[in-house]
Amino acid sequence: MKILVAVKRVIDYNVKIRVKPDNSDVDLTNVKMAMNPFCEIAVEEAVRLKEAGTASEVVAVTVGPKAAQEQLRTALALGADRAIHVQTDERVESLGAAKVLAKVVEEEQPELVILGKQAIDSDN
Repeated sequence: MKILVAVKRVIDYNVKIRVKPDNSDVDLTNVKMAMNPFCEIAVEEAVRLKEAGTASEVVAVTVGPKAAQEQLRTALALGADRAIHVQTDERVESLGAAKVLAKVVEEEQPELVILGKQAIDSDN
């Protein structure tokens, strides 16, 4: 059984967030980024299923900028077999990410898709 796990790049939960001077968004300059903690739990569960013999392959997928490769490397270090990076430099909104993930699921044909319960940055 192939398992697909979506992972999201978010500001590390230990970092104090700064707002841009014009109050338009969060200032991401020199801010440490990490994998969303709930996505990390999802990857760990997929790896547990693989270690138990229930799954044969764990594929991590993310949508985001080139720097999101770091979170995919984290997923690989946790035990994922492969990683898929849908690269975009534009801001990724929830609906856009869902549509991209649906396409990846259509192409990869996994038997199970595991998602974290929510993102710590947008609560989506």
